[in-house]
Amino acid sequence: MTARQAVVLAAGRGTRLGALGADTPKPLLEVGRRPLLFRTLEGLAAAGIERAVIVVGHLRERVLEALAASPVPGLTVQFVTQERLEGTARAVALARPLLAPGPFLATWGDIFVEPQNYPRLLAAALPGGGAILVNPVDDPWAGAAVYIDDAFRVTRIVEKPPPGTSATNWNNAGPAVLDDWVWPRVERLEPSPRGEYELPRALAAAVGEGVELRAVPVEGPWFDIGTPESLAAARRYAESAP
Repeated sequence: MTARQAVVLAAGRGTRLGALGADTPKPLLEVGRRPLLFRTLEGLAAAGIERAVIVVGHLRERVLEALAASPVPGLTVQFVTQERLEGTARAVALARPLLAPGPFLATWGDIFVEPQNYPRLLAAALPGGGAILVNPVDDPWAGAAVYIDDAFRVTRIVEKPPPGTSATNWNNAGPAVLDDWVWPRVERLEPSPRGEYELPRALAAAVGEGVELRAVPVEGPWFDIGTPESLAAARRYAESAP
């Protein structure tokens, strides 16, 4: 499957980061002396993505100014604002009017992975279906548990399972290649127990209805830049990487 467009979610407030996120949008925090959002966009461009829709919110002007001052070569960028943080599914849906019909890569502005993961994800996406990046964890209770078969096809996704209840160690790492099948599932979503419209729940519904998703294990480290500790760990890795 060939996707030349992407959606990057970059609207969050980064409340768990405390003072680190008070004046700087979380995606503009530096990892290896480079804002994380720029690392992501450069990785997407290198993978053949030509256009990215960035969903902004908290301190949106800072994001717009940063990209106006330092455009990513080969990548056309558009913005849409999420006024109310109602969850990742609603955020992706805001980008829909700016997307061409067909496949797109969706990712988060606060997820750090090495850039080679993007072309791997694009290459693995099943025709008429898609692909999601997964990472191994002790217990996927904080994210979404991803169940797979021997061919790495996704058989089930459980968002925020209670601790100790998962029979899989695969966690939804965030980046995914999706197609137009996602939109009716997003539209049908009910709020989660946390009061949000969550994209993994739409993917879980799609898998349950026969949409084929391939699971792609992350190459290299995976960091969710949501806390000072995870940011520090990502920075240590980036500074020590060759």
